Amino acid sequence: MNLRRQILEGEGVSLDFKKTITSCEKIAKTMVSFANNVGGRLLIGVLDDGTIKGVKSEDEERYMITKAANFYARPALDPIFEEVYYDDKLVLVVDIPESKDKPHYSLAEDGKWWVYIRVKDKSVLASKIVVDVLRQSSSNEGVLIEYSSKEKALLEHLDKAERINVKQFCELLNIGRRRAQRILVNLVLSGVIRVHTTEKEEFYTAS
Repeated sequence: MNLRRQILEGEGVSLDFKKTITSCEKIAKTMVSFANNVGGRLLIGVLDDGTIKGVKSEDEERYMITKAANFYARPALDPIFEEVYYDDKLVLVVDIPESKDKPHYSLAEDGKWWVYIRVKDKSVLASKIVVDVLRQSSSNEGVLIEYSSKEKALLEHLDKAERINVKQFCELLNIGRRRAQRILVNLVLSGVIRVHTTEKEEFYTAS
């Protein structure tokens, strides 16, 4: 594994640098967001700017990760560890594969379980719609799309306006939020529309 090259690529959707693991809650959040996405890799002993510091106690870091994976993530995660030396400094590499049991929840400091997804280099709280999409896409039940006037109105709107959020969709069709969410989940699962999550908002576009 070329550690230097990976670090030069910088943090992103599937790569995160950690100087050290200080909190099971925080690292569980990152690991869960990787598992709910396409998988990812943690480089422990690396600063945010890419400087390699190395880890002081590899056993301690491994213990924290294992604890977070088993007790702070639900369903539990199965991290894969690798030790890489660079200039006599030890970097602990932790791979979190994409999960087949989505969605994974992580235990927050408020004692609640939340679903996170990876957006660029951040782990972002998933909306109810994204959680439903993750849940149903891993259950492979298949989605039967019924094109009612509501779906048609949405697609016509996207044809003109390019994007829409849940609130706008509710107003467009004069329907409640739960009904709107159900329609959006089905359309995302069937590949008709795409969901875009940023740190500030979530919106939908035609696929």
